[in-house]
Amino acid sequence: MPLNLPISNKINRNPMVQFAMSLKNNTILLTGGTSGIGATCARHFASLGAELFIASNQLEAGQTLESELVNAGYQARFIETDVSDESSVQKLIQTIDSETGKLNAVHCNAGVWDKGKVTDFSDAQWDKLMGVNVKAAFYLAKHTVPILERTAEAESSLSTFLITTSVAAHIGFPDHALYCASKAALEALVRCLAVDHAGKIRALGISPGTIDTPMLAASCRGWDKPVDELYAEVEKRIPVRRLGQPDDIAKAAAFFLSDQATYINGTILTIDGGTTALPPW
Repeated sequence: MPLNLPISNKINRNPMVQFAMSLKNNTILLTGGTSGIGATCARHFASLGAELFIASNQLEAGQTLESELVNAGYQARFIETDVSDESSVQKLIQTIDSETGKLNAVHCNAGVWDKGKVTDFSDAQWDKLMGVNVKAAFYLAKHTVPILERTAEAESSLSTFLITTSVAAHIGFPDHALYCASKAALEALVRCLAVDHAGKIRALGISPGTIDTPMLAASCRGWDKPVDELYAEVEKRIPVRRLGQPDDIAKAAAFFLSDQATYINGTILTIDGGTTALPPW
């Protein structure tokens, strides 16, 4: 027997239509957007209609990517930025604010990698990893939160701050003490942002596993086996039997930034092909 609910309480939409992914009318800032996961995210966000600002310290790659996207008919602007330098981040945000007056989402994706045990690290390594992986995220949040909150109020919708973390936050990778610590710090930041800016900003994390990127290739240098052979061995151990690809992360990131994910907040999504589900034998 049907319930005679007031019209205002009925769902007045076709559920099948809601699966069309779109970032149209969203102004999005993506850092670390010129290689690996970041470049793939840039292409995907732009293809979904975002007004995209790409920040990176890779000038030539950034200009090339901007030209590619603009020539394809997308809205994209590259701004050379050193995310570990607060003045550079401030200049970036001021440029975006002056040109658009709003910011719907930030994807904090810039990151660097290095290896070593706690007995090996130097101040230079600390400054490099913590400066780019952690301090830069704080700088970005510090200077984007005001415009994200202002945009949320103006548009009556939550803004989004998304951080690329890593399964390294949960796994004690050998010779990766600093890197693992930096990624664990980012996951804590996600939760704090969600609480401190509740009602205006959703804070989220994406935690990639083994993704086929230049950074992964760099981590294989110095081994006694060719990279292709190492990759083949790793693929056999991952439950889905392949390496992750940058578009695996880009698609999830776009979902998190879209209107389809508005009830997801303060959480980190692991995308690792099942790697962390493996037992230790």
